[in-house]
Amino acid sequence: MIKTDILIIGAGPCGLFTVFEAGLLKLKCHLVDALSQIGGQLSEIYPKKPIYDIPGFPSILAGDLVKNLEEQIAPFHPTYTLGERAERIEKTGEKEFTLTTNKGTVIQAPVIAIAGGLGSFEPRKPPIEGIAAFEDKGVDYMVKDPEKFRDKKILIAGGGDSALDWTIELADIAKEITLIHRRTSFRGALDSVEKVMALAQAGKVNLITEAQAIGVNGEDSLQSVVIKSKTLGEITKEVDNFIPLFGLTPKLGPIADWNLGISKSAIEVDTEDYSTNIPGIYAIGDINTYTGKLKLILCGFHEGTLMVQSAFKYIYPDQKLSFKYTTVTGVEGLEK
Repeated sequence: MIKTDILIIGAGPCGLFTVFEAGLLKLKCHLVDALSQIGGQLSEIYPKKPIYDIPGFPSILAGDLVKNLEEQIAPFHPTYTLGERAERIEKTGEKEFTLTTNKGTVIQAPVIAIAGGLGSFEPRKPPIEGIAAFEDKGVDYMVKDPEKFRDKKILIAGGGDSALDWTIELADIAKEITLIHRRTSFRGALDSVEKVMALAQAGKVNLITEAQAIGVNGEDSLQSVVIKSKTLGEITKEVDNFIPLFGLTPKLGPIADWNLGISKSAIEVDTEDYSTNIPGIYAIGDINTYTGKLKLILCGFHEGTLMVQSAFKYIYPDQKLSFKYTTVTGVEGLEK
């Protein structure tokens, strides 16, 4: 039996930063994650992807952000249950929840913070006949290590941030890179769109809009992709790798059965403290929803900060919350 002050479901960036904010209030945290390592999507899907909207870092690799967060929370000695899925939650006391994982680990805490990102997720795959035969043989639904694509002919499909960001990142790595999108406008950040357009004008990226992949060819591995273009007609493009980046399909998994308020596969919260409809259970990061929600790591950090303030008051209603600034005492002074 593991006992802690705050049980955090999800060891992604928001869950990790919550450990720091809780530590400042002398609250202990235990994190549960179905993945075998901390960092969530940052570690599992795109550890080498640059992130540009973390304050104080003009650019930082996703994997490095996870390492920095791990170092930041180390003084507060969080504990982990990794490689196990949060399966069942029971209310076992006035202010006590008992969580059981799919492998039978039992954890008790007065407060639960759900920071499960998108929940369980899988990539959205294009409806192309025979594409499954080339998965991991030239067809990749995510980029974990850009070096895999060095000096290769790459075709990326998509119009969102991931497609734009990886087109920019791989432009100087791949031998040849082509980006196709079924529309003329993109859904990603304007700055990224402008960078891709500039790369296209400079001849570093082949940009084909109003086009989509309709077929794949090869023997033991992918050799070419058939593209249907409004302006070029049907063409066959020789490539080493095809990377369709159409986002992820989120699935809440067991969380959907916990009697929480759910809207469009996300947990409804009160923006005063990111509490759910069940007292003592909070939800932060991509897994929650509210009016004006932005799915940014930065926003998740903010949500976790306010959440632990409320959690302290929930656990210790008779104690006065005295928040101290780390610029005055330092982390070492606060953890004592």
